[in-house]
Amino acid sequence: MDRDEALTPAALPPSVGTGRPVPLRVAAPLAVAAGLALLVAFPPYGVWPLAPVGVAMLAAAAHRRRLRAGAGLGFLTGVAFFGPLLAWTNLHTGYLPWVLLSLLQAGYLALLGAATAWVSPLADRVRWAWPVLTGLLWVGQEALRDRTPFGGFPWGRLAFSQDTSPLLRLAALGGVPLVTFAVALVGGLLVTAVWRGWAAARRTPQDDVSHAGGPPGDTPSRRWAPVAVPALVAVALTAGSLLVPVATAGSGATVTVAIVQGNVPRLGLDFNAQRQAVLNNHVDATIELAGRVAAGQERQPDLVVWPENSSDIDPLRNPAAGARISQAADTVHAPILVGAVLLGPGPGQVRNAGILWRPGTGADMGQLYTKRHPVPFAEYVPLRDIARKVSKQVDLIRSDFVPGSTPGVVRAGPAVLGDVICFEVAYDDVVRDTVTGGAQLLVVQTNNATFDVAEARQQMAMVRLRAVEHGRPALMASTVGVSGFVAPDGRVSDATGFNTREVVVRQLRLDDGRTLATRLGWWPEVTLAALAVAALVGAAVLRRRQRVMPE
Repeated sequence: MDRDEALTPAALPPSVGTGRPVPLRVAAPLAVAAGLALLVAFPPYGVWPLAPVGVAMLAAAAHRRRLRAGAGLGFLTGVAFFGPLLAWTNLHTGYLPWVLLSLLQAGYLALLGAATAWVSPLADRVRWAWPVLTGLLWVGQEALRDRTPFGGFPWGRLAFSQDTSPLLRLAALGGVPLVTFAVALVGGLLVTAVWRGWAAARRTPQDDVSHAGGPPGDTPSRRWAPVAVPALVAVALTAGSLLVPVATAGSGATVTVAIVQGNVPRLGLDFNAQRQAVLNNHVDATIELAGRVAAGQERQPDLVVWPENSSDIDPLRNPAAGARISQAADTVHAPILVGAVLLGPGPGQVRNAGILWRPGTGADMGQLYTKRHPVPFAEYVPLRDIARKVSKQVDLIRSDFVPGSTPGVVRAGPAVLGDVICFEVAYDDVVRDTVTGGAQLLVVQTNNATFDVAEARQQMAMVRLRAVEHGRPALMASTVGVSGFVAPDGRVSDATGFNTREVVVRQLRLDDGRTLATRLGWWPEVTLAALAVAALVGAAVLRRRQRVMPE
């Protein structure tokens, strides 16, 4: 007998089957398959229905196990999921950062596996508790992972796999946490249906007779009801999400916006060595756009957006760089939101910023956004002396980026922009703060030159969710791709290729309204995470009452 089978609850309802966990020889491959299913749900694959399937597999593998076994199975899922998902971090920095980051993220799924095992008695005692518990634990795990350590790393949240799913619309009601909860809830419904189906298939007519004293109506003819009902609820919840109203276009003024994707001489970390060429690429592409406008081949833009790192030469301190940007703005007759690296404020410090550059007047210092959430070990090195003992590569980051202190609300004249830079799009509060600050158009400036197209498409999926969450048109401007526009209902237009030089122009209708998700802010996540903690406490009480074998 599997050692975990000793965890059988003392008194289980007949409908839950044998009271034993899935045999470990089955659970381990199931946990790995769960991670792979989650992986394929995300871009660039984008098979979104596999996200709840992956959730269901992990839930089944960890159910009724000891905490150590649940944690181990969750870790297997995490490695199979995060290892390939984050492979783009291995492209130009060596394998060590990728391995360490993947293992750290897998550790959170280990906690999830342990928590799943811990609440098993509660899931067994209350017939419909399992799906809800699954949803709550996933939200709780993501809430922790999004914030720890060093501000967290929210990549790979369940909600970000749903950019083409009906469940995406739920973002307008409760943001990323509600979408994650819905995905995991569907997964919980699926595992409930399969688990009870397996139990029903194992039952014999003699079992039904022996359970005659059980719940009224527990007859052989109705043994499959516990299977069909959760499966139908899962389908209904997914399809019913299409009924959630979302905006298809803004309700305010119309503006014409151009995205300039200037490209870089070559992909990789050494794109910084070509920073003058990168700046020239964006200037030249903007001047070419102005020529097409003058020839009547393109609309006159009201605003031009350049990506992150489009000027890694500080244009405020380098007159030649500033002159080149002014040349582009003056020629195209529109303000340019420039992604720039600015020196200071202190020695050895730099800022990752978006700065508005106006025709005729140059840099508008009143409309400058400094990235609030620099990436640890990429844009700054915490605990540098300790980190250096792990890898000398930390010294490639010579200057630490310092964070900004105010939301990225940039008043560009024809539109109020909600500017977030690169990975910041994954952080709920960073994006929401721009909307509550008055942003009418969400702008994501990013640089994917050190990554690959998979990472870029994963980031675009986040932009799609943010557009629906806040009922705003949005855009992503990348140095190398993928760039494009996103409607408030999540539809992508004019998406560019990867590692190409392209300019796309589109008319957008702005919006000033607020969705329910914007108004509620962090309360959906706080509520769901608090319920997850309550479930863990409730399971502890139930375990004590049942005198379950301690760890």
